[in-house]
Amino acid sequence: QVHLVESGGGSVETGGSLRLTCAVSGRTFMTYFMGWFRQAPGKEREFVAAISWSANTRHYLDSVKDRFTISRDNDKNTAYLQMNSLKPEDTAVYFCAVRERVISPRQILDSMALNHEYDYWGQGTQVTVSS
Repeated sequence: QVHLVESGGGSVETGGSLRLTCAVSGRTFMTYFMGWFRQAPGKEREFVAAISWSANTRHYLDSVKDRFTISRDNDKNTAYLQMNSLKPEDTAVYFCAVRERVISPRQILDSMALNHEYDYWGQGTQVTVSS
């Protein structure tokens, strides 16, 4: 069983920054890719960013592409989401997720943004951005 715990959420003003952390435990960190999603009240969960095992492939939601950076440290079994220039519309619960099932390298980029392609999820951390 794989266990994910997010941390680093909080309340900031517009233009502020936060760094989210996703700690993975329970099994080897040989996940094919890891992702961050978010869900605002009354809205569907949406993809934010994802990163492959080697970090060679990174994928972002267009609206965060120039503000957020995803990274991972395989030695520490941890993934990060650095969020800069935060906006009120970034307010949501942020979840991390991992893909453990085998997948063809050619399918990774197309799969990263899809909820059902992930095998394990964390409980989420709240991010609130005030105007």
